[in-house]
Amino acid sequence: MATVISITNRKGGTGKSTTTVNLSAEFAIRGKRTLVIDMDTQAHATLGLGFSPNKNSQKVHSLFLEPEFILSKALFQTKWENLFIMPANPLFEHGRVSNNKLLKEGLKSAGIIEEFDFILIDTPPSLDSLLLNALVASDYVLVPFLPHFLSTEGIRSLARIFFKIATTENPSLKLLGLVPVMINQRIQQHRKVTENVSNQFGRNKVFSGIRTDIKLVEAFENHTPVKFYSPYSRGAVDYEILAEEVLREIHRRNSILLT
Repeated sequence: MATVISITNRKGGTGKSTTTVNLSAEFAIRGKRTLVIDMDTQAHATLGLGFSPNKNSQKVHSLFLEPEFILSKALFQTKWENLFIMPANPLFEHGRVSNNKLLKEGLKSAGIIEEFDFILIDTPPSLDSLLLNALVASDYVLVPFLPHFLSTEGIRSLARIFFKIATTENPSLKLLGLVPVMINQRIQQHRKVTENVSNQFGRNKVFSGIRTDIKLVEAFENHTPVKFYSPYSRGAVDYEILAEEVLREIHRRNSILLT
């Protein structure tokens, strides 16, 4: 049974797609069958995983256009072992979805939830049913954020949505943690914002940060996770650490549930 994680922030440009792509690669390297669902119509995660669907390829957004659509038709293997993608449709029009449970039901009815160890959902920053579908289908939320004021406003906005979904449509939804990205601990503002987030959500909720690294940008431009593009770069090392922290935290929570 897959653990489903939505990677989200209500503000754009906070490293959601970069985190989705590189965290999924880390899981795959560890032998975890991992699926990335690209719900963001910008399709950055799709590109970051080196997948270029043609116009006739099925995309995950077909689920919201065709009543009888089988989600497994939009499932593709990437060039890397254990790593799969459901690509986004950049032409999909937001606002065309009224049912927040379509993704959850589609994953279950197609048997996809049983085929993978992890499903990572890259979400759009807009507040619409695509984001709500992702949250309803998820076990956890992981929130990348930039260490400046506007990004923390996005976190607060997301927290309100999270609370609403967790108390109504998905009571099992939990906050996995927050990840500072493009962080430089020598910059006072970065330290201050990260400290404020830690105080608000708890220090145990803030994972190790992802440092600024040009190799992350270059890897994305080459449609490749940084682990396979520059395995000894700062970005690769930081995402390796993040993956270990995330896996350890999920294992800890599952152990508590079993006791």
